[in-house]
Amino acid sequence: MDDMVPDLDFKPRPTPERPLLGLTVLVVEDSRYASEALRLLCLRSGARIRRADCVASAERHLDVYRPSVAIVDLGLPDGSGLGLVARMAAMQPRVPIILGTSGAEPDVAAEEMLAAGADGFLPKPVTSLAWFQAAILAHLPPEMMAKPLRAAETTAPTPDILAYREDLGHAMDLLALDAPPVGYLRRFLLGLARSARDEGLADRAERMSEPFSAGDKSGLRAFLSQRLGAMPVAM
Repeated sequence: MDDMVPDLDFKPRPTPERPLLGLTVLVVEDSRYASEALRLLCLRSGARIRRADCVASAERHLDVYRPSVAIVDLGLPDGSGLGLVARMAAMQPRVPIILGTSGAEPDVAAEEMLAAGADGFLPKPVTSLAWFQAAILAHLPPEMMAKPLRAAETTAPTPDILAYREDLGHAMDLLALDAPPVGYLRRFLLGLARSARDEGLADRAERMSEPFSAGDKSGLRAFLSQRLGAMPVAM
């Protein structure tokens, strides 16, 4: 059997309640909170999910199988999602449905992702189950769709707050470096803030720029420490 045949060729068939049943979604996302949100959306929709948190991890997945759908974040810790999208679009067989995502400058990110070969774009946050499903179903052939489709929920499930805490801890670890990756960290925090609808964090991230002084670094660490101190810890 050819392991590289797209999952679109396989069953089970979708149902009105689970219109993405039978699809495998590869989520390439470095934010645990955003990844968990997408996991819940896939679960509600019937899709299987595989996760990668960087370009290298995603490429290992692609060496083994072809997902039915790939959702790729623009800013990843080991490179841009644009190159990964371009590779997926050029593969033979191609990844059938490629969606870009970003919470930082989403209009610009959407243009870049589409130019790289993505079929569509999901700006963060994904605000409803219906919107998520529609973004994927728009690119499915009619024979792959459940009939009739049922109206999905207009709200999105909320990820565990501990996933948000883990992302803030990751940002703190980056700030502890002698030379923090300011550009990547800004995009990471913007995407996290918009996924979690944290306007205070979004404002701090928007104001990040290089050169990033020692005062900027200590101020952001204090802000994130305050956020972490107000959140529950895992038992």
